[in-house]
Amino acid sequence: MRSLLLAAAAMVVAAPAWAAGDCPAIPRRNPMPSEAVGAPVDVQLWRDQVAALDAKVPSLGLATKQLVFIGDSITAGWDPGIFSQFYGTRSPVLLGVIGDVTQGVLERLPREWSAMRPKVVVLLIGTNNTQWTNSTPENLSLGVAEIVRFIHTKSPSTKVLIVGILPRGAGPWEPLRTVNTKTNELIAKCADNQTTFYIDVGRNLVNASGQLSNEVSFDLLHLTPVGYALYASALEPEIKKLMGD
Repeated sequence: MRSLLLAAAAMVVAAPAWAAGDCPAIPRRNPMPSEAVGAPVDVQLWRDQVAALDAKVPSLGLATKQLVFIGDSITAGWDPGIFSQFYGTRSPVLLGVIGDVTQGVLERLPREWSAMRPKVVVLLIGTNNTQWTNSTPENLSLGVAEIVRFIHTKSPSTKVLIVGILPRGAGPWEPLRTVNTKTNELIAKCADNQTTFYIDVGRNLVNASGQLSNEVSFDLLHLTPVGYALYASALEPEIKKLMGD
């Protein structure tokens, strides 16, 4: 633990000048919370997926990819037909890992990023943090901000579209959804509408009372084909604009 705190403190001290321009509403802290420091997820399924992804990266032609999706199982589990329909002609790549959290993305992304200089990154991450690590909105939003900062160190011209954490549970009274909603209020402040953008897709997935149905999400977390169709339809206008289509 002491070595983790020292490493986090070093990140704060060594923060380059560009960091102030990305998500200034969510500044770095000393020490940094675990959500904002890269670390592997201590789950074998996560390790196996990341190892497979690392092995596949050289063959993906990432330098040519213009649209990149980063996230957890919701990103990894895109319905193939819907994904192809919306994004198949845009040279997309999915960097989603089941069970991922912000610190997991920060751990693996430096290896996966390679020579990528995409036009747009779509980032959806955080719901597993609230479920497994009891993250607070303040700590979780800082983890999201750190991912944005990393991307812009590697590719300053890339436009990052932060997707608000999607609704989970039956309704807005669910404790985990409450944390996610508060997190979304914070990460929305990252958007400068120049290189960082924010979109709330969740409102398209629930009814007027904020309830999530099994037709949209079979387990009230992961999306059905209907859910992915609603998700993609809500994303499309913003992605189209950012891609310059």
